[in-house]
Amino acid sequence: MSIAFLKGHGTQNDFVIVPDPDNAIELGPNAVAVLCDRRAGLGGDGLLHVVRSAAHPEARHMAGEAEWFMDYRNGDGSVAEMCGNGVRVFAHYLQRAGHVEAGDVAVATRGGVKRVHIAKDGDVTVSMGKAAFPEEQATVTVGEHSWPARNVNMGNPHAVAFVDDLDQAGHLFTAPLTAPAGVYPDGVNVEFVVDRGERHVAMRVHERGVGETRSCGTGACAVAVATARRDGLDPAVTGAPVTYTIDLPGGRLVITERVDGEIEMTGPAVIVAEGEISSEWFENLGA
Repeated sequence: MSIAFLKGHGTQNDFVIVPDPDNAIELGPNAVAVLCDRRAGLGGDGLLHVVRSAAHPEARHMAGEAEWFMDYRNGDGSVAEMCGNGVRVFAHYLQRAGHVEAGDVAVATRGGVKRVHIAKDGDVTVSMGKAAFPEEQATVTVGEHSWPARNVNMGNPHAVAFVDDLDQAGHLFTAPLTAPAGVYPDGVNVEFVVDRGERHVAMRVHERGVGETRSCGTGACAVAVATARRDGLDPAVTGAPVTYTIDLPGGRLVITERVDGEIEMTGPAVIVAEGEISSEWFENLGA
């Protein structure tokens, strides 16, 4: 038997999608890495394993709130807590497959249950939860340039650095240096940010386990809240929500932080192809 797959992207952050409602397909790190390889496999920044929450040991406790679990993997095969663009694409797939209708949908992730709204115009809004601001601060270095970085956690770790020119981030194929080493023991997503206008910034990102990607949803949220704190626009202090437009290499996201701290991310989600993976080829990948 062959294995069904789809290919999708959110602001050009692209994913291999593997529908597996009963959690019957074993997706080990090597298999994921090869599937995401742009030469040896299908190609993607990550993999969205679509499983019913009740069928997955890491998600059974969330089954009462969310029927579907986004078992997300980075492009190198490692497990990740959350992926903002991935959630939008995941929800769009659920609608396309007839599992849900447009409107409000709950999606289980390792970062908790995420509330999603699928608009009729195709845009998807995800309630990303609240940002945490760990006390430990870090410095980001690329070549001869170093910047202080704002430590933001969106269910996964981020280091946000404000720079004069996005080219200063270098090629971003390899991870920028962060110090001290103990601040991010499990690695970190690093965002480089420049101003474009009032409540409008542009960014580049190195995602841990992947390299530079065309977009990063949790990274855009981290950038928005870090920029709001820099600008003195903390909604908990001002009593008013704040919205930032974030330009990424792959497109544009709109991020709103509400007075209660909840962060909403709105952007497109696209399915571009579907097909079948040869079971013989897949079995030869190993775990």
